[in-house]
Amino acid sequence: MAAKKKTTSHAVEIINKRASYEYQIVEKYEAGIALLGTEIKSIRQRKVNLNDAYCFFKGNELYVKNMHIAEYEYGGAFNHDPRRLRKLLLHRHELRRLQTKVKEKGFTIVPLRLYINERGIAKLEIALVTGKKKYDKKAAIKERDIAREMERELKRWR
Repeated sequence: MAAKKKTTSHAVEIINKRASYEYQIVEKYEAGIALLGTEIKSIRQRKVNLNDAYCFFKGNELYVKNMHIAEYEYGGAFNHDPRRLRKLLLHRHELRRLQTKVKEKGFTIVPLRLYINERGIAKLEIALVTGKKKYDKKAAIKERDIAREMERELKRWR
């Protein structure tokens, strides 16, 4: 008898589209987030904005700043601050590696996507990135437009 694959009908995945446009991705990491009860409920309702978010070190701990998680509508007096600092949970060796890289010129850490895994735990995919130059951004747009045009032509001839 084959085991049934567990699927969730309400899979949450919030993507930071601006990050891939603004930055060149060097390495990716998966981090847990220290959240409050009302925050996870808002995440499940997809009320999150990652666009202006970035990560920084405070001591030897990594935090995410400017990640907007809207207040939970039924939270009442127990609601959270939408833009509060949230601690990221990584292994010590990953934190050390990221900290040495960020001290180098030009590297920063940004969140790429926020999702809830199959165990129901919120995870944040972060990346070590370098900034793109203006001409790199223009080249990326041109490349995307060419791919889109080729796809249209292929559809036309099918």
